[in-house]
Amino acid sequence: MYRRSNTLGLAVLGLLREGDSHPYEMASTLRERHQESSVKLNYGSLYTVVEALLKHGLVRAVGTVRDGNRPARTVYGLTDAGRAELHDWLRELIAEPAKEYPRFEAGVALIGLLPPEEAIELCERRAVALDGQLLALAQVRTALAGQGLPQLAWIELEYRVAMTRAERDWVRWFADTARRGELGGQEFWRDLHTGDRAGNVRTTKEEDVDG
Repeated sequence: MYRRSNTLGLAVLGLLREGDSHPYEMASTLRERHQESSVKLNYGSLYTVVEALLKHGLVRAVGTVRDGNRPARTVYGLTDAGRAELHDWLRELIAEPAKEYPRFEAGVALIGLLPPEEAIELCERRAVALDGQLLALAQVRTALAGQGLPQLAWIELEYRVAMTRAERDWVRWFADTARRGELGGQEFWRDLHTGDRAGNVRTTKEEDVDG
C-alpha cells in the first residue's frame, strides 16, 4: 500500500491526471503555477517520489523523450490504480481535518518565556514580514489571473492568502493587546521576568526535579 506521507506524490498524480509527463517537466509546471509553496519541491525528492509511485503501480513508464544531446528522459503516465489513489487521497485531505504541528504554534505556546517587550517586538516584526508575504501573494495572483488561468487553477493561493492574513491579524492583535497591558495574565508575565520572580520560578522547578 502506498504511504500517503509526502504531498509531492499527490501533486505528481495530479499532473499526470492532466497528461503524460517526465519529472523535469513536472517540476517546471509546478514552479510555473507557484505550487512549490504548497508542496516541498526539489529534483532529488521528485525522482524518489516518482520511483515510489512506479513501484506501487500508480504510474507507469510510457516512453522517453530526448532534448538535443541531453540524456533521454522517461515519460510517465497515470494508471487506473493511480487515478483511484489520487481521488481517494484528495477526499481524505479535503474532508478529514488532521492535527498538524506548525513551528509558529509551538513558539506561541511558550512565548511567555520571553520578556514581554521582546515578545511584543518580535510579533510586530513578524506582522511586517507577513504584510510583505501578502503583497507578494497579491502580485502572484495578479500574474496568474493575467495569464488567463481560471481561479480554480490556483485556488490554493486564495487559501494561502486567507491563512496568512489570519495569522497577520492574530499577531497584530497579540502585540497590540500586550503593548496596552490588556492581555490576560500580563502582570504575572511581567513579574516572571523580574529578578526575584524569575529566580523563584527556577528554584521551584529545580526542587520539583530533585524531589
